Amino acid sequence: MAQYALLILPSTNRVYADASVALTRAELAAFNRAVLDGRLSEPAEEPIGGVPYVTFEAERLGERDAAFLANLSSAYALFEVVGDLLRPVELRPLDRFDDDLLTIQKYQGKTNELFTKLLLNVTLLASAFAPQMLERRFRVLDPLCGRGTTLNQALMYGFDAAGVDRDQKDFEAYAAFIQTWLKRKRIKHHAEVGPVRRNRQVVARRLRVDLAASKDDYKAGETQVLDVVNADTVRSGEFFKPGTFDLVVADAPYGVQHGSRTAGKGLARDPGDLLAEGAPVWAGLLRSGGALGISWNTFVARREEAAGLLTAAGLRVVEEEPYGSFRHRVDQAIMRDILVATKP
Repeated sequence: MAQYALLILPSTNRVYADASVALTRAELAAFNRAVLDGRLSEPAEEPIGGVPYVTFEAERLGERDAAFLANLSSAYALFEVVGDLLRPVELRPLDRFDDDLLTIQKYQGKTNELFTKLLLNVTLLASAFAPQMLERRFRVLDPLCGRGTTLNQALMYGFDAAGVDRDQKDFEAYAAFIQTWLKRKRIKHHAEVGPVRRNRQVVARRLRVDLAASKDDYKAGETQVLDVVNADTVRSGEFFKPGTFDLVVADAPYGVQHGSRTAGKGLARDPGDLLAEGAPVWAGLLRSGGALGISWNTFVARREEAAGLLTAAGLRVVEEEPYGSFRHRVDQAIMRDILVATKP
């Protein structure tokens, strides 16, 4: 058995940095369970040279194993431990674009991009398509997309990304950002923003972008699709076909600086109302074998209640470890957790 040491990516968010080792161990266990055949063992936190690492044992990692682990949300570097020495293991993540796609946006209430990547990863790893992570162009929906952190991470992976959000300012801010970023980076693309009309009435606004990481891919028609709708999330089924998404990933409102909104009750502190109305719609957009992952503030909605709403929507909540080990503090008013459920 060989021993390995994973160096955690430094986080500018001190609170998230404090939780990053435990979250990385849980995320590593999700990779081990889904795509590494349980071959990793003895994960632990261990200081090396005064720096915390996540260590584990495994039969010598192959190139494909390392390719999976390269996408761990907090992975900075991976080493094989040889006596007192650290031998680097080359990591080649799926990333297709510069990382400022994820980091350049700064605004109040933005979800930490490392957590967004973790949420996307553990949702994907629970799906029936997890072994295809390195090859499949997943189709990802964020039904509460805000200013697009999840959408950008999906694009970074080479996936197709779709989003829904009712806030007009967020929609306009994201549409402006992504088009400016694509032009500045000289990425070949075609973008359209315009109204969605039905019965001669405007019912929503929509951003549609076709893009490719290289000019050759664009010419060959190997493009990624970004599709964002400015509308209420409970109307998502009006704009996307049922059973067409591999993953639904959402970071629910925390009920602190902003609340959730439902058609019937307006602004509400409890995201349970939003989940009760939205989950059946989102589940309908998932294909069989797909997975839904949602994060939320446990101070305003109990885990058992949220799990019950997903079950009522026809999904199977993943209860097996490590899926009960992602709870962590964000600040004094927010204790964040993750629920993942799959569609039979």
